[in-house]
Amino acid sequence: MGLDFGNIKGVLVTHDHADHIRAVGVIGEKFHIPIYGTKLIHTGIDKNYGLFEKLRTSRAFYNLGEEFEICGMKVNTIPVSHDSTQCVSYQIEAHGVHFMIATDVGCVDEAMEEAVSKAEHLVIEANHDEDLLLNGPYPSYLKSRILSDIGHMSNRTCGQLLAEHAGQGLKNIWLCHLSKENNDPEVAYTTISDYLREAGIEAGKDVNLNVLERLNPSPLYDLTNNTTISLKLV
Repeated sequence: MGLDFGNIKGVLVTHDHADHIRAVGVIGEKFHIPIYGTKLIHTGIDKNYGLFEKLRTSRAFYNLGEEFEICGMKVNTIPVSHDSTQCVSYQIEAHGVHFMIATDVGCVDEAMEEAVSKAEHLVIEANHDEDLLLNGPYPSYLKSRILSDIGHMSNRTCGQLLAEHAGQGLKNIWLCHLSKENNDPEVAYTTISDYLREAGIEAGKDVNLNVLERLNPSPLYDLTNNTTISLKLV
């Protein structure tokens, strides 16, 4: 994307599954960038054999639920139900902007509902369509794991969460962690926009709704404009 690693002041890890942390050792150790996580998350990272390189000098710790600061950004965490050593979502406030990312959400609780209600810019999991999953190629045990309270959030659950708890200040939604086998970007967008419409929220008018690509980095968004997003092409 044309960015220098010197511009990256830290990496916030949500949990210790290999598809989320495989490269953090390289980023942390080669470029001397702190990798932030709780002690439990770092314990899980240490035990994961999927890393390209182990973390040695770049570990950075915080306590779950306690606010900490990175370069003027206030960071808060809330626990997320998932079958990892520990999983968190991040709430970040900087320059009056409220951003949140929540992925690998097995079930929604009151803390998640409250956090979503405060977000202005939200990256949130829409992992699977339940019908596609149930009729798809995954073995039964894997389907059960995904559908469980420590699995992943479906399009339907995501749509219900947003329809019921999106705050009036919500400007942007990015759907993330879509399954290749059990979801489709158009299905995810349509399902969630339908739930929003039933709640009187029109995607594309009242809120920007975007589906992030699975295999490509997202564009670079400037969130300092409090009315709309502006896309910076790099």
